[in-house]
Amino acid sequence: MDWTDVQISVPAKDLDTAAAIAQMVVPYGIYIEDYSDMLAEVPKIAHIDLIDEELLAKSRDTAVIHIYISPEQSPTEAIAYLAARLDQEPVPYTVDTSAVKEEEWATAWKDYYHPTPIGKKLVVCPTWEDYAPKEQELVMRLDPGMAFGTGTHHTTRLCAGLLEELVTPGCRVLDMGTGSGILSIAALLLGAAEAVGVDIDPVAVRTAGENAALNGFGPDRFTPLCGELVHDRALAGRIGGGFDVIAANIVADVIIALAPTFPRHLKPGGAAVCSGIILPRKEEVLAALAAQGLSVLRVEEKDGWCAVHAVLSAGEGA
Repeated sequence: MDWTDVQISVPAKDLDTAAAIAQMVVPYGIYIEDYSDMLAEVPKIAHIDLIDEELLAKSRDTAVIHIYISPEQSPTEAIAYLAARLDQEPVPYTVDTSAVKEEEWATAWKDYYHPTPIGKKLVVCPTWEDYAPKEQELVMRLDPGMAFGTGTHHTTRLCAGLLEELVTPGCRVLDMGTGSGILSIAALLLGAAEAVGVDIDPVAVRTAGENAALNGFGPDRFTPLCGELVHDRALAGRIGGGFDVIAANIVADVIIALAPTFPRHLKPGGAAVCSGIILPRKEEVLAALAAQGLSVLRVEEKDGWCAVHAVLSAGEGA
C-alpha cells in the first residue's frame, strides 16, 4: 500500500512557525522545500549557469513542507490537525496530497528515529527499540502512528527541561495543547500525582490517552479532554483550579489567547511553562502573562525559539 505525502505550502516568512506545527503531526521527521535564499547561496557552491532551470524557477516566496502518513493512518486527520493549528497562528497555507510507494518510505524513516534525550533526565524511546536507561534517566515509550509531537523540536525540549525543575512529587499538572501527551507523560514520570491534557483536536486527545496508557498511566493519573479553553466555560469548570503547573507548548497567539485562563486554573504561586514561541513574539507573550498577574522568572532560548517560566502572584488564583 502507498503512503500519503501531504504537502503544505506556506509563505517563506512563516516557515519556522509552520514547520514547528508540522513537526507535531509526525514523529519521524518532515521534508522542507525552501528556496528563499537560493540566489544568495548558489554562488557559494556553483556557477548560476550550472543550476537546473527548473530549480531556478522555484518560488522564493513560498516554502513547501512534506509530511508522510502511513497506510494505516488517515491523512484527513493529519490535515485537520494542521489546519486547526495553522489557522490559530494564523499562517496562510494550501494543502495537496500525493501517493508515495510504501517500499520507499515504510521502513526507511525508522533509521532516523532512536532514543532521544529531551532533558537531563527524560528520554523518548520508540516502542521497537531496546534501551537500557542510565542512572536517573526516565524513559517514555511512544509509538509513532499519529503521535503529534515526540520531543524532537526545540520547543518541546525547552519545555521538558523546565518541567524537570518545576514538577515535584504529588503535584498537579495541566497540559494545554497536549498533542501526543508527551509533556503530561513527562510530568507523571517526574512524580506528578495527576496530569490533565487538553487539546482542540480529538485525534490528539485519543493519541495522548493511548500514549499515557502505553507508559503505565491510566485514567486515575491522566485525564485527556477535548475542547477549547478560552470560551468553553463548562470545560473550564470541569477542569477546575488548584494546579501547581500549567504547561502550554503551542504557538504565541494561542498562548496569548489562553493567558487570561491561567489564573483560573493555577494556584497562587503556581508555575506556567509556555513554549512554542518564536523569538520575535517573545515580548508579546511576556506582556500577556504580566497582564494576568504572572511574574516571569526565566526565559530559555534555543535556535530562534524560547520557553518562559512564570509564576502566578499570590491572590491572583481562582
